[in-house]
Amino acid sequence: QVQLVESGGGLVQAEGSLRLSCAASGLTFSSAAMGWFRQAPGKEREFVAAIDRSGSMRYYSDSVKGRFTISRDNAENTVYLQMNILKPEDTAVYYCAARRSASYYTNENDYNYWGQGTQVTVSS
Repeated sequence: QVQLVESGGGLVQAEGSLRLSCAASGLTFSSAAMGWFRQAPGKEREFVAAIDRSGSMRYYSDSVKGRFTISRDNAENTVYLQMNILKPEDTAVYYCAARRSASYYTNENDYNYWGQGTQVTVSS
């Protein structure tokens, strides 16, 4: 059974930083593409960042490009999202997602497995 467990969310002031982690189990992590998505209250879930199985290819939404960094540690079966210069509009529940594939994906429908989410709240 595939499990994705996010952690690292919390309350932070604007301009601050947080690092989210997503620990995976039940799949060959080094063969999985990983992604981060988020959903703000009253809004649809949106793509944030994605990384291919090797970590050599990364892709970001325009809203986070230059501020967020996605990375992975295949030895630890963990994917990270380093979030810097946070803004109140980054407030959302952040979800980790996985797909057994070499490439990376930006559409949530391309992912097979999801975590339960972690809340990030940025105060102004």
